[in-house]
Amino acid sequence: MAENRASLHEETYPEGVPCWVDAQLADVEAGKRFYGELFGWSFEEAYGSSVWARLGDEPVASLAPKTDGRMPTVWTVSFATPDARALGRRITAAGGQLVLPPFPLGDLGTAALAVDPGGAVFGLWQAGSHAGFGRRREPGTFVWAELYTRDTAAANAFYGDLFHEALFGAGPAADFGRAHVTDVFPAEMPPHFLTHFRVTDLADALETVRGLGGRVQAPPFDTSYGLVSVVTDNQGASFALLQR
Repeated sequence: MAENRASLHEETYPEGVPCWVDAQLADVEAGKRFYGELFGWSFEEAYGSSVWARLGDEPVASLAPKTDGRMPTVWTVSFATPDARALGRRITAAGGQLVLPPFPLGDLGTAALAVDPGGAVFGLWQAGSHAGFGRRREPGTFVWAELYTRDTAAANAFYGDLFHEALFGAGPAADFGRAHVTDVFPAEMPPHFLTHFRVTDLADALETVRGLGGRVQAPPFDTSYGLVSVVTDNQGASFALLQR
């Protein structure tokens, strides 16, 4: 299987490091056209009705159909763990909740969906044959996840304790930071993770987003990790483009 071939080139991700992103979409075929044009991704069938997004031969993301039209159209970031059940217990003990308890995806691995005490949703991934990103931090791939929250001190305490200081820039593997919701989004926006994809030229990428029917939520702004713009795809899923 293609995913098994790709796993030979994938990294082993320490616990607490973002290792995968997936989009829940109403129309996966439309998503393939949008992201294929924007990032140069190709696609192939994965598990169930999901598709792998690949850059070259390596897996970089997945697109999945929403099973319920009432579900949000979103990008979800998943954090690596060697034991999803044990991490799930630590999450609930720290005041978070499990939206979906750990469940197997064939021989690929074990997934779960959680929410932190502030209300931000994130995934867990215990690797089997699929370790996670085959490529990251380069144009057309995941490069950063930013948690927008109303209480950064509480977020630091929750995730720092949960992942033993693996996050918030503590070490070369960290691809995760946090900011106040009102830094970019209005105060009524619920806490959430924002997936960032790297691009070579932000202005060109924004033009492509608009041409494909997406829109710009937040025009380019400077951050400590690069020049960022927040956009939505043509189905309403928010994500960020990052030029470093």
